[in-house]
Amino acid sequence: MKLSKTLLTVATVVAVAMMGTATALACTNLLVGKNASTDCSTIISYAADSHKLYGELQILPAADHPAGAMRKVVEWDSGKLLGEIPEVAHTYHVTGNTNEWQLTIAESTFGGRHELADSTGLLDYGSLIWITLQRAKTAREAITVMTDLVAKYGYCSEGESFSIGDPNEIWVLEMVGKAGKEKGAVWVAMRIPDDCISGHANQSRIYRFPLKDKANCLYSKDVISFARKMGYYSGKDEDFEFSTAYSPADFGTLRGCDARVWAYFNRFAQGMDKYLPYINGKKGAEKLPLWVKPTAKVSVRDVQDMMRDHFEGTPFDMTQDPGATNYYGVPYRWRPMEFKVDGETYCMERAIATQQTGWVFVAQQRGWLPREVGALVWFGVDDANTAVFVPIYACSTEAPESYRVGKADLYTFDFDAAFWVNNLVANQCYSRYSMMIPDVRRVQGRLENRFARQLADVDAKAQAILGHDRNQAIEFLTNYSINQAQDATRQYQDLAKYLFVKYLDGNVKKEENGQFKRSETGMPVSPVYGGYTQDYYNTVVKGSGDRLKVVQPEK
Repeated sequence: MKLSKTLLTVATVVAVAMMGTATALACTNLLVGKNASTDCSTIISYAADSHKLYGELQILPAADHPAGAMRKVVEWDSGKLLGEIPEVAHTYHVTGNTNEWQLTIAESTFGGRHELADSTGLLDYGSLIWITLQRAKTAREAITVMTDLVAKYGYCSEGESFSIGDPNEIWVLEMVGKAGKEKGAVWVAMRIPDDCISGHANQSRIYRFPLKDKANCLYSKDVISFARKMGYYSGKDEDFEFSTAYSPADFGTLRGCDARVWAYFNRFAQGMDKYLPYINGKKGAEKLPLWVKPTAKVSVRDVQDMMRDHFEGTPFDMTQDPGATNYYGVPYRWRPMEFKVDGETYCMERAIATQQTGWVFVAQQRGWLPREVGALVWFGVDDANTAVFVPIYACSTEAPESYRVGKADLYTFDFDAAFWVNNLVANQCYSRYSMMIPDVRRVQGRLENRFARQLADVDAKAQAILGHDRNQAIEFLTNYSINQAQDATRQYQDLAKYLFVKYLDGNVKKEENGQFKRSETGMPVSPVYGGYTQDYYNTVVKGSGDRLKVVQPEK
C-alpha cells in the first residue's frame, strides 16, 4: 500500500507509522514459483494493510467498448479523478486482483527518494493494476502494458514493487517516478525462478540485475542513465543496483520491511541466519536475496499460514517480548511504531500479520486447469491471522453479499458485513489473545479444512459442466464461492457472540461438550477467573513498589 505523500522518505515504514497525523499504508507480498509449489500452481499472496482501508471484494465484468470510448482514471487511495485515457475495444473480467486469464497483480509501496515524486502523471499505482488486469493475459504482457501506459501518460505514485504472475511465470516489477523532469518512470522487472520463492514488503528488493538476459530481466532504457543524471550512481553499468540507487535502505526499511521477507524465507529455506546482520543494519552485511530455493515444496495452506506470521520462533518473535508476555501473549503493537525512553528511540516489530489489514488474499494460478476453473483467489478480510481464507473462483460474476462493494464502510458498522464481523472477532482477541485464539483457530480451521477437502470435487464438477455449457459452469463456481463466503460470515457471527459471552467481564465460562455449563437448576455455574500472567504481576510490583503489598495488621 501507498505511503503518505507528505512523508516520502527513503526510509521507513517504521518512521512513517510513528507520525500521529499520517496514514501509514504497508503491504506484504509472498510469491511461489510453479516448481516450488506442491501442486505446480504459481502463488501470489497480498495483505492490503491500511489504517483507513475497508475490506471488500471488487468485481469488474468483461465488457466491449465502442470506438472513442474513454476510461476515467481515479486515484485508488484518494478517490480523486486524475483524468481519462482511451479505452480498449474489449476489457477482461477481473475479480479482486485476478483476471479471467489467471493473471494476478499485487503491490507494496517502498516510496524511494522523495524528490522523484511526480504529481503531474496521470496514472497511480492502483489504477495501473486494474487497468492492466483488464487488458493483459500474461505476466510479460502485463509488464509491457504497465510500462507503456506510464511512458505515455505519466506515473504519479511513489516507488512501487508489483507482483505479477500467470500460471507459468512470476515477476517482480519495481518502478519509480522521474520527478516530473521527464514523463514516465524508471523500472526493472525480474522473473522469479520457477523453483524458488520470493517476496517484498515496502522496500525495493531488486539490487544488481543482468543487462543481457531478456528472458528473465526487463528494464527501462534509462534506468541507469537517469540515476547518473540525478547523481545517484557513477559506477560501471554492470555494477548498478536499482534499490541502492533509487531506494537506499535504512533501519526502518530493513527491520520494518525486509524482516518480513526474511521471516518467510526463514520458514521454508535453510541458512537464513546469515542474513540477520543485514536485517539488523550491520554495515557491509550480505544483502537478502530477491529469491531463495525452499527446502521442500510450499503449499497454498503454507502461504496462508505464513500470512499469519508474527515472527514466531525467530529473534523478532512478537509473542515473547514483554509487550506480549505481560498481556496474554498478544503479538500486536499499536501505533505509533517508534517511542522514546530516556532520550533513546526504540521501535515495535512489524510482522506480516497486522491489525490494520483491509483485506488479504492468496491467489493460485493453476495452469493445468481450464482458466475458468484454474484462477482461484483465497480471500479474507481484516487481520490475516484471525480471518478465514475463503475460495473465490476468479470467474465469479457476483461478489458474496458480505464482501460486496458498498455493503458497508469503515465508518458504517454492519453485522452482516464480513469485515465488521471479523473485526469483532479479532478485536476481542487482542485483549486476551492467548485465551481466545484457540477458539478462533477451531472455527477457522474447521472452515478452511472443509474448503480444502471440497476443492478437487468442485474443480471436477465445474470441468464437467464446462464441457457442454461455459456459462453454467461459471454460474456453478460463482454460487459455490458465494455460499462458502456467506457460511463463513455466519459462522464468524456466531464466533463473535460466543467469545463475548465466554469471556465476559474478564471471566472464562466453563464448558462441557461445547455448551456452557449450568447447574442442575439451570443457573450459571461459577466461571474460571482468568487473571493475568506472572510477567504481568512482576511488572505491576516493579512499578508500584510496596503500595499493593498485602501485609497483616500489627497486633
